[in-house]
Amino acid sequence: MQSAKRILMIGPMHETVMQHTAKHYDVLELWRHDNPLEVLQAQGKGIEAVITGAFFGIKNEYLDFLPDVKVVSTFGVGYDSIDTQALAERGIQLGNTPDVLNDAVADTAIALLLAVVREVVRTDRYVREGCWPQGFYGLTPNVSGKKVGIVGLGSIGKVIAKRLGGFDCDIAYHNRSQRTDVDYAYFSSLNDLAAWSDFLIVATVGGTQTQNLINAQVLAALGPQGYLVNIARGTVVDEEALLKALQEKTIAGAGLDVFTNEPHVPEAFFALDNVVLMPHLASATHETREAMAQRVIENLEAFFQDGEVVSRVV
Repeated sequence: MQSAKRILMIGPMHETVMQHTAKHYDVLELWRHDNPLEVLQAQGKGIEAVITGAFFGIKNEYLDFLPDVKVVSTFGVGYDSIDTQALAERGIQLGNTPDVLNDAVADTAIALLLAVVREVVRTDRYVREGCWPQGFYGLTPNVSGKKVGIVGLGSIGKVIAKRLGGFDCDIAYHNRSQRTDVDYAYFSSLNDLAAWSDFLIVATVGGTQTQNLINAQVLAALGPQGYLVNIARGTVVDEEALLKALQEKTIAGAGLDVFTNEPHVPEAFFALDNVVLMPHLASATHETREAMAQRVIENLEAFFQDGEVVSRVV
């Protein structure tokens, strides 16, 4: 009987992935060991695949002890925690989980937008603390009919735009290049898009190429009536500049699902009433995480069967 293929799991995964791999593969669970490099030095040879996630990534130094790895399957659409060039140089394929999480992430973007603009969290507290009998809370802006700029009109950005169509919003976007398959207005200048927008939603990829893309100048262009929503990566927004803009009210508010140094969030955010905070849960629905788990498995199985992952990055 042929022995099971050996795979490396960097960190704990969704239950579906754990059960499937335990049944069909010989799994080295790296997170259970205090010294990963020593373990890989001793056991890395013969491992053919790696399973990881956007939070765990894979360190380049691990690859030095994994000479037989041919494929990495990651749980998540983002791969900024993985050095794709290093994988490509070693001839290692990378598969991620795009598309299956588009709806959940887009829903979260809309939820954050509504929460911060209509002040859902603050008004909930207003009722709970018994303030309502003391008087009328006040007015908030509309969401419907406003101008929304989307930074990164990829697969998730397009679903966000579709959602906003139901609110009769005017949509424009900024990408590295203009798309030919949409009719939305395109801004080659991010500052100009921010100045045009009532709401700016960040849905671009993470990584060094977009680090601090939303900087003090962009926030200044968004202005004191403008709102920012980020469901992309924390690194895309200059966190210090954003804190200053919120504290000084040079923007009206922000809805944030992601942060620079997760899970550690600057405590200065906690004192602000004009920001809504979520712990990176945009894709965290039962249905979406199950679909992501299935894609992790499909990428692995497709590679071993046909030599090509389903959702190939490199």
